[in-house]
Amino acid sequence: MEVRGAFSSDGGKSHRELTPLRLIRGVVCLLVLLLTAFMTLVYCGFVSAVLLRFFSIHRSRKVTSFFFGSWLALWPFLFEKINKTKVIFSGEIVPARERVLLIANHRTEVDWMYLWDLALRKGCLGCIRYVLKSSLMKLPVFGWAFHILEFISVERKWEVDESNIHQMLSSFKDPRDPLWLALFPEGTDFTEQKCTRSKKYAAEHGLPILNNVLLPKTKGFYACMEDLRGSLDAVYDVTIGYKPRCPSLFDNVFGVNPSEVHIHVRRIALGEIPTYEKEVSAWLTNTFQLKDRLLSDFYLQGHFPHQGTEGDLSTVKCLVNCVAFMMLISTFTFFTIFSSVWFKVYVSLVCCYLSSATYFNVRPKPLL
Repeated sequence: MEVRGAFSSDGGKSHRELTPLRLIRGVVCLLVLLLTAFMTLVYCGFVSAVLLRFFSIHRSRKVTSFFFGSWLALWPFLFEKINKTKVIFSGEIVPARERVLLIANHRTEVDWMYLWDLALRKGCLGCIRYVLKSSLMKLPVFGWAFHILEFISVERKWEVDESNIHQMLSSFKDPRDPLWLALFPEGTDFTEQKCTRSKKYAAEHGLPILNNVLLPKTKGFYACMEDLRGSLDAVYDVTIGYKPRCPSLFDNVFGVNPSEVHIHVRRIALGEIPTYEKEVSAWLTNTFQLKDRLLSDFYLQGHFPHQGTEGDLSTVKCLVNCVAFMMLISTFTFFTIFSSVWFKVYVSLVCCYLSSATYFNVRPKPLL
């Protein structure tokens, strides 16, 4: 969707052209990310998230967080350093390594990827989890990763999802485990057609008319607060805007769009959020009214208030992580292709396990 207002043409600068260099670079980066994801899952994820989990869930999550945090850090490196996308943070400065529930508007299919840029700066990249639609669990390789990282898959039908959501949330209560649980209360990405339907529903039920976000679905948020309130430090209200327009996944990979991502963060103390479901519903609707006004101002002014709350990523740290991780993955790849046949047998068996575990949504339980 095109952004509106004073900067709809971004001062005359539209999205970058898809040149042959960008195309080749994007394809190479995508293949590298896919290969590294596969090898990380097979050699690191299976050991840390499956075998180690038989002995300690806490240790399992700690080791899994380390390896997958290193892999996820390749994405901000791609966005900010290779594709030169400028990520601008505004609002409040939030502490590092808090246990939080994060709510965000859902502009496009890649919003969740840019939350990695914030999580990386706060030392929580490996422990970020999402509530996402179940169809994404069927993606090759990446669906396995979502399962290993304990993402909560939903059918977006409360009568179907309720038991699974509460079961997953109950496993996140250990205060020793860092947690960033990201939720998109709108339930789907924003389009003009969906916005029209949302406005119609709001008018029929006496709810606020929103122009830049959809009316939030409140049951998922209430379930998260009900189960996790005692183990969280805060709730982060995140609002995302893009210039010159909202990107697709391939826009991101090939570096043609966006040129700027603006992320506004508001930290909300748990005491400010009601405890009863009806009041929580009203609170969340009011929060999205504030988001709607914030985005209206963003489209007029080209930025959110109080910019500059986070600095740029360190190029040196990004390169060190990238080189070290690529060396590790190269070693795994070498042994898989050129070494004993038992490595191939191991890889095949792990793939079978991950496919079935993801399909049936099962995880090992500790022996003790």
